[in-house]
Amino acid sequence: MEQSEPRLLNFKDPSIRTLHLTWIAFFLTFVVWFNVAPILTKMLDQFEWLTKANVKSIILCNVALTIPARVVVGNLIDRYGPRVIFAGLMVLTLIPGLMFAFGDTLTMLTISRLFLGTIGAGFVIGIKMTANWFTPKYIGRAEGFYAGWGNFGSAAVAALVPFFAITVIGGEDGWRWSLAITSIMCATYGVFYFFAVKDHPEGVEVKKKKGKLEPMPITSIKDLVQYWFWQFPLFGAIGLVVYNLHKQQVDGQAMLNWTTVYILWGVLFFVYLMDVIKVTKHNLPKIKAGIPEKEKYSFANIGALNATYFANFGAELAIVSMLPMFFYQVFSTLLNTNGDRIVTLELAGIIAGSFAVINLIARPLGGLLSDKMGNRKKTMVFYMVGIVVGFFLMAMIPQYGPVDSITGEVTLVPLYNTVTWLIASIVITIFASFFVQGAEGATFAIIPTIKKDMTGRIAGMAGAYGNVGAVVYLFLYTMTDEKTFLYLLSAGALVSLIYAAFALKEPKGAFEDYH
Repeated sequence: MEQSEPRLLNFKDPSIRTLHLTWIAFFLTFVVWFNVAPILTKMLDQFEWLTKANVKSIILCNVALTIPARVVVGNLIDRYGPRVIFAGLMVLTLIPGLMFAFGDTLTMLTISRLFLGTIGAGFVIGIKMTANWFTPKYIGRAEGFYAGWGNFGSAAVAALVPFFAITVIGGEDGWRWSLAITSIMCATYGVFYFFAVKDHPEGVEVKKKKGKLEPMPITSIKDLVQYWFWQFPLFGAIGLVVYNLHKQQVDGQAMLNWTTVYILWGVLFFVYLMDVIKVTKHNLPKIKAGIPEKEKYSFANIGALNATYFANFGAELAIVSMLPMFFYQVFSTLLNTNGDRIVTLELAGIIAGSFAVINLIARPLGGLLSDKMGNRKKTMVFYMVGIVVGFFLMAMIPQYGPVDSITGEVTLVPLYNTVTWLIASIVITIFASFFVQGAEGATFAIIPTIKKDMTGRIAGMAGAYGNVGAVVYLFLYTMTDEKTFLYLLSAGALVSLIYAAFALKEPKGAFEDYH
């Protein structure tokens, strides 16, 4: 079925209505997912037992279980459709959302944040829903708009949660109720979404899949080996989280002892082996018998997009988790004429939100350029170059200051302790964000064009790699300072750029105008 050029304000068009309802759902999941970032400093002040190392661990836990959640959800939506899965996810994550909001021990905060991280799988569901409603010719701009406006949730929450916690609600527990309200809003919208949308346009023939969920189809021996390679980091990243939890102290003892760590590592490796064996047994006989040409696709493209999403969305997740505290602490010495801090907690949240607010323009633009340039690979490479430069410049915002006499840690101070440099730092942050968000839009402009009936699985795997990137980066963040961390983000983007430049191939039918 041919599709006319979409107009974002044409609400009579069911595809446009579905797009708007879906980005709002994604927006709310991001609000809940990152509602903790802007009030971490408040929690540090209130809980004497909470350390900066604990805070970094909570940030890491926030993105950990999103990895398996995105892979599992990617399989489920290809089978059962995105509507019911999206609605169910938004409702079920109300439980860990309330647990975290009213948690008062490190164990409760850690466990609830781990499970709350599954709400990050909502992004993958919306990608599938949008792909169902738009043809390849317009998929870049549609996915870019969906993701850009949905991702804006992390910017909105950076400003709104501190505002409601401190100004509107107030009191010692203001931050708790502010977090709880976001989870309740998300669950309520999930119920509405279930009744408000459909999985497909009228008149589009949908092949119903029956029986058990099948393993991911692989169409060559070379691709099978690549699948083995790309699956391992999905489990390895969770292994890093397990080790990080071992380092956290509860009543003077490790949260996880070494015996538990080794058992969990063994379980992860066993599950990885079972998955590889299952996929190999399912696909190897078919490969030997010969795969029909129309069913073939290149897994190298999936690997390349895994790498780019590792470096762009993984970096974004890491950045939005630490940026409010980064600006608040780095510019702590910047005072006004009355001797008061210029960068307050609320202002730090707003400044950090500038990294995500650019999503409204940059990510849709990334998808649009991918549609318009006629070559999706070149668009991808262009944006990855910008990420390398952007994070390198962000690393120049602070310089090393004196050693803290209490913690023994090296402090970071502004390169120039002036309002002018603060403004320049915000501009640098927005510059980096522009390329990060654009690269994300360019990535998911390609994914639906690789193999239409596998969009959920491919989006799930690539989306999971965004979280693998976040886990790896945030794990490194627990062991280093923010300046070095930003240099590492730049280096990671450079490695991803080089790999994608060689591995990524332009998909066939990437600009077709039919469902």
